[in-house]
Amino acid sequence: MAERFERHRQPWTQDEIQKLHTLAKKGMALKAIAKALTRSEESVKDRAKADGLGINKLR
Repeated sequence: MAERFERHRQPWTQDEIQKLHTLAKKGMALKAIAKALTRSEESVKDRAKADGLGINKLR
């Protein structure tokens, strides 16, 4: 359980931001993007909102 919060509140790197933008533009779902970036869905959602990105939701 302890390893789950290993990256808790880590600042976003430029590479991660770039990858987020790329994956969001490809139309990937929030859950898939979060897993690819090894960040929580909440963190990804907040960052995307701050950057003005729209992220698809799985239906």
